[in-house]
Amino acid sequence: MLKPEIEDGQASLADPQFRADVLAGLARRPRAIPARWFYDHRGSELFEEITQLPEYYPTRTETALLRSLCGDLPQLTGEGRAVVEFGSGSSVKTPIVLECVKPSAYVPIDISGEFLRESSRTLSAAFPDLLVLPFEADFTRPLTLPRTIAGAPKLGFFPGSTIGNLTPWAATDLLRAMRASLGEGAMLLIGMDRIKAPEVLVPAYDDAAGVTARFNLNLLERINRELDGDVPIDAFRHEARWNDDRARIEMHLTATRDAAFHVDGRPFAIAAGESIHTENSHKYGPRDARILLRGGGWTPLREWTDDDGRFAVILAEAQAERVAP
Repeated sequence: MLKPEIEDGQASLADPQFRADVLAGLARRPRAIPARWFYDHRGSELFEEITQLPEYYPTRTETALLRSLCGDLPQLTGEGRAVVEFGSGSSVKTPIVLECVKPSAYVPIDISGEFLRESSRTLSAAFPDLLVLPFEADFTRPLTLPRTIAGAPKLGFFPGSTIGNLTPWAATDLLRAMRASLGEGAMLLIGMDRIKAPEVLVPAYDDAAGVTARFNLNLLERINRELDGDVPIDAFRHEARWNDDRARIEMHLTATRDAAFHVDGRPFAIAAGESIHTENSHKYGPRDARILLRGGGWTPLREWTDDDGRFAVILAEAQAERVAP
C-alpha cells in the first residue's frame, strides 16, 4: 500500500517507488516519468476538472454509454457480484454501475489515498446498505483483494480509457494481472477510447483553459515538494502531441530554456527543446480492442459505442486457461 500524501519538509517519507521512478526517468534518454505519479491529491482534483472541460469528450461520452447500457447489464452479469474498480478517482461513473448490478460489495482502488477516502465516504453515504472497502494501492502492480470478498464473483470496472495510458505490452500485462486478481468467473467492464481525427484528440489534452497544462506541471510541483527538488517550473511548458505511428496522444513537459536543477540531492540538466515524457493515451480501433483483451486473458461479450464511434464500453469475461487451440 502507498503511504499518504506528505507535508512539506518530510521528503524522507516520500514513496520510495516515486523516488526511484523519478530519478530513473530523469536519467534516461529520452526522459520519461510514469503517468501514475500525476495523482497526488492536487493532481486528482485537477483531473476531475479536466473531465468537465468542453474539449474532453471521453467522460461525458462514456457516462452516457453507461446509462444507456444499464438495462442490459444485469442480465449479462447477474446481481450480487463484488464490483472492483481499478483507479476509482472520484467514482463519478460508479453509481451508475452500482445501481444497475446491485453488487454485494464495492472495492475502489486508487493510488491517491486521501482522494480515495473522500470519494468512498461520499459513495457510502449514497449507498448506505452497500459494503464499501477502499483499497489504497497502485493497481498496475499485483494485488491481493480484501478477504471479505474472496468468495464472491467479481465484476472489474475500468472506465475512462485508462488502459490507454499503458503501452500495449504493459496493458496486456495489466489485463492479465486483473484476471488473476479477480479470479475464475470474473467479468470486466472496460472503457476504451477510439482512434479519431487529431483535430478532435489534441484539444482534449491541451484545453483552452489550461487545466491540462496545470495537471501536467503539477508533477514537477510534487517532485519539488516530496523529493527535495528545485525544478524551475517556469522553465517548462505543457505539450500534447498526436503520434500517428503508435496511435496515441503523448503528453510532454518541454523545456523552454536550458535548466539545471536537483532532485533528492542529485543534479540534472535539460536543454531548451528537450522534454520529459509524462503520459501516453493510446487509442484503439474495434478489432485492436478485442485483440488486446484476448491477449490479456479476457473474451469480449458485448460492446457499446456512441453514435459517432468516439468511445467504446466493452464487457468481457475471464478466459479459461487453454493449452491447445
